[in-house]
Amino acid sequence: MSENNHQNDPISSMHKKPKKAGGISSLTSTLKHIMQSQQPQTNVKSLLKANKNKGFDCPGCAWGDEKEGLLQFCENGAKAIAWESTSKVVDQAFFEQYSVSELMRQSDYWLEYQGRLTQPLRYNQETDHYQAISWQDSFALIAKHLHQLDSPDQAEFYTSGRASNEASFLYQLFGRMFGTNNFPDCSNMCHEASGVALNEAIGVGKGTVVLEDFDHADAIFVFGQNPGTNHPRMMNALRKSARNGGKIVSFNNLKEVALERFASPQDPLELLTPKATTISHAYFTPKLGGDMAAIRGMVKVILAKNSEAIEQGKAPLIDESFIAEHCKNFNEYCQVVNATSWQKIVEQSGLSKAEITQAAEIYLQSTKVICTWAMGITQHLHSVNTIQEIVNLQLLRGNIGKKGAGLCPVRGHSNVQGNRTMGINEKPTKAFIDAMSELVNQPLPYEKGHNVYHAINALLEKRSKVLICLGGNIAAAAPDTHQTHAALKNTTLNVQISTKLNRSHLLIGQDALILPCLGRTEIDMQQSGEQQITVEDTFSMVHASQGNVAPISTNLKSETSIVAHIADSTLNSRNFHNSLLDNKTTPKFIESSKNTAINWLALADDYTKIRELISQSITEFSDFNQQITQPGGFYLGNPAAELTWRTPENKALFSYQALPENIHAISTQQEPVKNQKIFTLQSLRSHDQYNTTIYGLNDRYRGIANERNVLFIHEKDARKLKFEENDLVDITSIWHDDQSRCVKGFKLCFYDIPQGNLAAYYPETNPLVPLDSVGDRSFTPTSKSIAVYLEKSTEQRIV
Repeated sequence: MSENNHQNDPISSMHKKPKKAGGISSLTSTLKHIMQSQQPQTNVKSLLKANKNKGFDCPGCAWGDEKEGLLQFCENGAKAIAWESTSKVVDQAFFEQYSVSELMRQSDYWLEYQGRLTQPLRYNQETDHYQAISWQDSFALIAKHLHQLDSPDQAEFYTSGRASNEASFLYQLFGRMFGTNNFPDCSNMCHEASGVALNEAIGVGKGTVVLEDFDHADAIFVFGQNPGTNHPRMMNALRKSARNGGKIVSFNNLKEVALERFASPQDPLELLTPKATTISHAYFTPKLGGDMAAIRGMVKVILAKNSEAIEQGKAPLIDESFIAEHCKNFNEYCQVVNATSWQKIVEQSGLSKAEITQAAEIYLQSTKVICTWAMGITQHLHSVNTIQEIVNLQLLRGNIGKKGAGLCPVRGHSNVQGNRTMGINEKPTKAFIDAMSELVNQPLPYEKGHNVYHAINALLEKRSKVLICLGGNIAAAAPDTHQTHAALKNTTLNVQISTKLNRSHLLIGQDALILPCLGRTEIDMQQSGEQQITVEDTFSMVHASQGNVAPISTNLKSETSIVAHIADSTLNSRNFHNSLLDNKTTPKFIESSKNTAINWLALADDYTKIRELISQSITEFSDFNQQITQPGGFYLGNPAAELTWRTPENKALFSYQALPENIHAISTQQEPVKNQKIFTLQSLRSHDQYNTTIYGLNDRYRGIANERNVLFIHEKDARKLKFEENDLVDITSIWHDDQSRCVKGFKLCFYDIPQGNLAAYYPETNPLVPLDSVGDRSFTPTSKSIAVYLEKSTEQRIV
């Protein structure tokens, strides 16, 4: 085998991309979405308050806030704000026009585009329509269904990453007082591998850097991440670093324009001229799943050069004192690295030895290095081991616990990290449950509950019956669409707390409720006055958020208030609506509950009281109400950043796993299908998309217009199969069960991507991801490692 196995040859007819990201096109797109909201004045007012002190936290990504600058929003943040703050409404009149069956035939984009939900609604099986219901009757109906369960573990409490700290804290407290640890949440499908890997290796499941560290880094290694679309404010940090001499090294399966050249919309010269900042000093495109091998190769180079330096009487290239004082398993790790052949590294990574050596040399030339990553790393079979290989790289030269260096998993939704801090966790620690039990003066469950994978399986098997979703769109976010939809249809009650209509509202078993909530931009007025919520960003900074515009309807409730009322109705039987609830059905696990410790409705009236409870029970939040008065909020701290390792060994652990035999999720014994060439497919977002929310049908940075059923492929792969660009193909995934998983009519687009790899958007390709294809130890869907084959489409395309 040739040592240079890199197959990313230039493409003769590659789909046209822009020459830079950002700039005037970003500003134009922002203005377009503001105008389409039909509330341009309101949204301009909101944007000036976004991510500001005494303003609101953007409902988009979890990137941290800058301390200076007039504008603190990005293009996709503006889209999220405009999408939420629309004048269009979805009410009973809308549902009188459309049955649920009719709505199921519409696209996800069309559903959310209809506008804001403005009143509680209950599904009527006889008419197949939703119809209005009072808030009081809604809460009583939920209590009735929960009380009819044989066990509290038959309920699933799902959470989206946009829920505030206050709502999340009440939600987990209610669920545990009800008697279960079933808390599936969106992080189970994205960064769960980061939490597992970091907890095992350094004793804390969060990143070790703060935003300011990016100003001091000599090099920033970006793995499996497309910040130009998914975390656009991160581009400001990368641009600033590049302009100050920092070296950005990108490892990404696709060539993404934002990681090549970026023009800041806030820089007049870059906004109005062709000028832009070159972001990546070096850009490598490993095969899907090849990142662990690439990093292993870097370490192999570093260890070899370190040995040479010592032999020549020079200073070691690794930080021997840091390793001796703070680490364990270094010798075992070195043995595994030395035993890993270059042939396997090159073959598995898809990069040449020369490319890997180049990356290693940049690392060695840099005293302070940050490693960042996102879902391109976390959604593989071997994601946990890959992230721990990144940790190994950083431990080699003591690149944790010093300014300008560390580990940075870049979280997705705006408070997904805060949700976990507040206890949205199906496997809570004993210390956390002890603290909550003391707070409410009753024993709470310690047993591990359900994550998303286990919740969907429990619903499929009818072991679980009630699903309550605090935000999100689980139907579009979860893998294996057919299985996920079947699971939701098995519910006896499906409750969705939402701002806008989505697919999850339409998958109904026996009963369903839609409960409309306030958006992040809207004023939250309770009996004690105007309320603030809090969120935690990806850097463990906690800050207040306060909406600034009037709610679109006076009939909306905040997420916090909704959760408090559900808890009150369920746990305090005096509030049950007698016309809906027969108290004789109340099982013993409800009757024995001591509920007097929590006055839920008082908490709904005054969020400072919720924060007082958080202060009493979660150590890092002492004086919570006082701390959020600080401009920019406060830092929770990170033990690993202070070189305190909360592992069983009280050391940072080198992980010494061999490279996997197979980077795919399918069995190595899998027989070839119809003699087809097997590709590895990854699902990804378009630029007009955030998570499952689709703002439009364009993907400007990849040159796609008015399309979503698109398949990115290397031209040589297409030619070998006798396909041309724009041909329509059917995509079939491979898994060792008897189910057929196929999506049809995807248009081929030639792209700069390694041969053997494909890419397409989700949720359109979620049907291809088998439910049981999950990451080792994380249970995260392997959405970046789907084994598929292609056939010419036999169906006419419906546009």
